[in-house]
Amino acid sequence: MANIVFIATSLDGFIADKQGKLDWLHAVPNPHNIDTGFLPLMARIDGLVMGRNTFEMVVSFDCDWPYTKPVFVLSNTLTQVPKGYEDKVTLINGELQNIITTLNSQGFNELYIDGGITIQHFLNEDLIDEMVITRLPILLGGGTALFGDLQQPLNFKVTSNKVILENLVQTTYVRERLS
Repeated sequence: MANIVFIATSLDGFIADKQGKLDWLHAVPNPHNIDTGFLPLMARIDGLVMGRNTFEMVVSFDCDWPYTKPVFVLSNTLTQVPKGYEDKVTLINGELQNIITTLNSQGFNELYIDGGITIQHFLNEDLIDEMVITRLPILLGGGTALFGDLQQPLNFKVTSNKVILENLVQTTYVRERLS
């Protein structure tokens, strides 16, 4: 079982700019639409857990629904799935450990965890097993930070580090837990 983060950040650790926008993600040209790891991730996982803000951002994109696996949206405020997404999304809420236990018992053992606040909450409860972070060579100077305060330090080991599209640095970190 693994809870996996797959996300891009600026050099200064932001996942959205000061206006909450993601335009800067296109700062590195990819004219041939070379996959940067998303497709292998999607083949590996059983489902996605994302926060409401991330869900609303994905819905706002001018593209088809990008996920082929079940998506679970964490929300304390949404009471129903928006029209047109009923067969794509399930709303969930509660304690994260209980949510993970329930999803695991339903066969969702490899989960992609997405969304800044959601990732921070999962890290704060030590529920992230692996992080794949792709850094773009841009300083945003502010915005939505990937990481927040933690109750305790969390140790990770680098298992992979590679350059993609000549300018992106993608590092895979695996959580090191004491036995």
